Amino acid sequence: MGGPAAVDTGGSQAYAHLIDHSRPWWKNRRLLVLNCWVALLLITSSTNGYDGSMMNGLQSLDQWKVAFNFPSGGKLGLLNAIQNIGCLAAYPFSPYVSDGFGRRAAVILGALIMCAATVLQTASHSVGMFIGARFMIGFGLTFAASAAPVLVTEIAYPSIRGPATSLYNALWFLGSIIAAWTTYGTFHVPSSWAWRIPSAIQALPSVLQVMFMWFAPESPRWLCSKGRDQEALRTLAYYHANGNMEDPLVEYEFEEIKAAIKFDREVAANVGWSSFIKTPGNRRRLRIMIGIAFFSQWSGNNLISYYMNQIFTAIGITDPTTQLLINGLLNIYNFIIAISAGLLCDRIGRRPMFITSTIGMLVFYVLQTVCFALYSVHGNLTAAHAFIAMIFLFYGFYDIAFTPLIVSYTVEILPFALRAKGFTIFNFALTLSLIFNQYVNPIALKALGWKYYLVYDCWLCFEAVFIYLFLIETKNRTLEETAALFDGDDTAEKLAEEAAKHAGIAPTSESPSEKANTSREEVVEELRI
Repeated sequence: MGGPAAVDTGGSQAYAHLIDHSRPWWKNRRLLVLNCWVALLLITSSTNGYDGSMMNGLQSLDQWKVAFNFPSGGKLGLLNAIQNIGCLAAYPFSPYVSDGFGRRAAVILGALIMCAATVLQTASHSVGMFIGARFMIGFGLTFAASAAPVLVTEIAYPSIRGPATSLYNALWFLGSIIAAWTTYGTFHVPSSWAWRIPSAIQALPSVLQVMFMWFAPESPRWLCSKGRDQEALRTLAYYHANGNMEDPLVEYEFEEIKAAIKFDREVAANVGWSSFIKTPGNRRRLRIMIGIAFFSQWSGNNLISYYMNQIFTAIGITDPTTQLLINGLLNIYNFIIAISAGLLCDRIGRRPMFITSTIGMLVFYVLQTVCFALYSVHGNLTAAHAFIAMIFLFYGFYDIAFTPLIVSYTVEILPFALRAKGFTIFNFALTLSLIFNQYVNPIALKALGWKYYLVYDCWLCFEAVFIYLFLIETKNRTLEETAALFDGDDTAEKLAEEAAKHAGIAPTSESPSEKANTSREEVVEELRI
């Protein structure tokens, strides 16, 4: 059998005995192509990361401040928040585009809108034009960002699905790094091109997607949901088994997808928005999704992400070059930790990573508060320098879970019928929390100074308790099996039995770990019989 190999990262146990380990993944051309499509989808997150870091850097550029009449307070908050207001405006439409026209079409639509918006932003000659362009960027980003991680999850090779989807949010920092060093590099450009160059570069991920996404594979789950079963089977076979539609892995995946979609239609026929509050399982999903969405933005991280120059000025670091340099180094540091954590998610597990991340953030945010207070009250320069170190340590723990896992965890706990709508709810909650922060943070920081940090100290205590009580481990389960954790243990067994029956694999009472030890040759022989 010609199925591709992949490094088994401890992923879905149900597929472990079906994966061909006869050759390494990098020698399989079609798997390499699939991973390139995954990478093209992952850079959607880089657009968002670029935006936040670019706006942070522009606030240190005199050329930008002069061009827009030294924005501060509410005006500065609007300049930062308008992109997310644009995101909010698109949320009522994005799930219908993704579910109705396909994941791929939604990504292309979003990329086209962002390309046009970036041209407008680069050409801006007034603050109103700049704000309008940023609104358009947010509007387009919603379509692309709502579909891209879902498509990654639904096309990725089984053994790398968890790490691949976890890399989505981690690549936020790739865009952030590029923006940070671009603004650092254009700092000495004497004209308005000091901020126009970073604005133009923001379009790069969208340009790549407009050029190549037309040729990317569509989600097999979406194809099956539209009755296009043969297209779905061909897609799975082409990328997961070198075109062999009788490969046991492909047959199992295909039948499991069909069984899951059939189950959703029969048992959860009503897949409207009200479905999220109708059953205990969906209410648990909703609580977790909204919780981690708000935690990802309300952990104190956005004080540095969007208002770094104000924080640094408050602790005596006023040189713009130094501010931009620290911003650039911080983003590289964040990127390395987030990527590493994302790749380890299937080995360590989601719940331990979230708990470790939250407790670590609490400890080092309290220490940031102490350092900020010592400098503000006593003028202690050592405390100011220690504050910078605490920022790096705080972000190190933030990056363990709240960068790589919030998107992948949200997508994998949602059943197919609710996945697009549920991910929209998650993004809506995240954007609301972000907009609130962007408006409130500069005002509260100016009014309260270091005392504002106490608010986040208390909130982080609440986060730690919430994560410990409510977060559920999803490691080593397929997308379809994860439903058992929320909807009852019988759900996954029914789906697995249905998939095995249609794929020609006899039901077995073996545990997942025992099934993982079954040889591929035995499965192939069983299918032949």
